[in-house]
Amino acid sequence: MSLLEEKVILVTGGSRGIGRATVLEAAAQGADVAIIYRANTAEAEQVAAEVTALGVSARTYACDVAEAEQVKALIEQVIADFGQLDIVVNNAGIARDKLLIAMSEEDFDAVIATNLKGAFNVAKAAASKMIRKRTGVIINISSIVGQHGNAGQANYAAAKAGLIGMTQSIAKELAGRNVRCCAVAPGFIETDMTAGLSEQLQEKMLAEIPLARLGQPEDIARAVVWLASDQAAYITGITLTVDGGMTI
Repeated sequence: MSLLEEKVILVTGGSRGIGRATVLEAAAQGADVAIIYRANTAEAEQVAAEVTALGVSARTYACDVAEAEQVKALIEQVIADFGQLDIVVNNAGIARDKLLIAMSEEDFDAVIATNLKGAFNVAKAAASKMIRKRTGVIINISSIVGQHGNAGQANYAAAKAGLIGMTQSIAKELAGRNVRCCAVAPGFIETDMTAGLSEQLQEKMLAEIPLARLGQPEDIARAVVWLASDQAAYITGITLTVDGGMTI
């Protein structure tokens, strides 16, 4: 039996990068998938086509996760369309990297709104449904930057660190209703967000990674899907670091 057979999973930021890889891995493991995106309909529909080619169902939904009312409506619509919602993956995120003294209030607020408040909105709306069923899993995509900080990313690090604390709090609140909450903290992963890094910076990062390679989105996706599966049924509140050994 596949890891997520007969499950419905919702993935925010599901049209690209780690989100896309998670959607495809979940589908390969038997899940029907709700793909959440903010703006690029064509990308989302392409991922949905790849999912349906695997023999499971997919639907796409445009939503700004920073807007609570949009998120509430989204959760209701997904359940209406699929009949259930078993797993939520909070992956939607943006970066506006600048040194502290150059970072505007708007830069800070925008990253917090999407990366942290957005995850709160989705988790809250989904949890209200999951606790009634007494089953469900919420996975938040954090970052090693949230564990150790990084120059030029005070806003991003604050959001990702906040996700870790929020994960632990949600896990304690919902465990009695058999709803689990975990976080995954990726290291440096080859995505659109890292593609713009200079060659010099990439070489510096590689020198710090014992496995001597940048991670791939699929490395994170496999960890997320396993944590969301019944094989991890006795795991909640943890942050799983997937970084090639960088933070050893």
